[in-house]
Amino acid sequence: MLFELFDRESDVRITAGNLPHWYQPGVTYFVTFRTEDSIPKDVVELWYRRRNDWLLRHRINSHDPNWKAKLRALSFAQQQEFHATFSQEYEECLDRGIGACVLKRPELAKIVADSLRHFDGDRYHLGDFVVMPNHVHVLVCLLGDTEIESQCYSWKKFTATQLNRALGNPGRFWQEESFDHLVRSLDQFEYLQRYIAANPIKARLAVGEYVHYERPK
Repeated sequence: MLFELFDRESDVRITAGNLPHWYQPGVTYFVTFRTEDSIPKDVVELWYRRRNDWLLRHRINSHDPNWKAKLRALSFAQQQEFHATFSQEYEECLDRGIGACVLKRPELAKIVADSLRHFDGDRYHLGDFVVMPNHVHVLVCLLGDTEIESQCYSWKKFTATQLNRALGNPGRFWQEESFDHLVRSLDQFEYLQRYIAANPIKARLAVGEYVHYERPK
């Protein structure tokens, strides 16, 4: 299989900042990164406080790098409540089109799309992706010793330099941390492909206001 899935029996390394990052070599991730102005700072801080309070009520410490595994040990109904309250809320906030949304401009979205494609087949196998006006979703399977944090940093550093040059903007372009999720099943992989394809439709974007790439079968 070209896009390898998370192996529960293999070693995994977990690092933590505001977001935990699970690393396992040679597996597939769903990654989201967003522009610095896509969600107001006070909204983000409130979201983290509410999420952390919810986790504590369910005896999960959000500072524990293994908190996602503990979340998955909760009942299905509790997991549904968490994702309906926080994951969907986060995505809906992104899709409101807050901020300058400069990636609506085709020439700027192309910088991001070209960067994602650049190391396809070298550092990673690139899956489907969408460049939205203020965020990016991408499926990617890492190759060799490539790590998800370093690859996200590479994408964001290169594109931020190019985008800021085009905009005449010296400020930070991307929000510092990225969301990355290990893909755990073929069903989840196919769901995420559908999610990526539907994102521009859900956000009511016109053709030319986004870039959607679907990897050939």
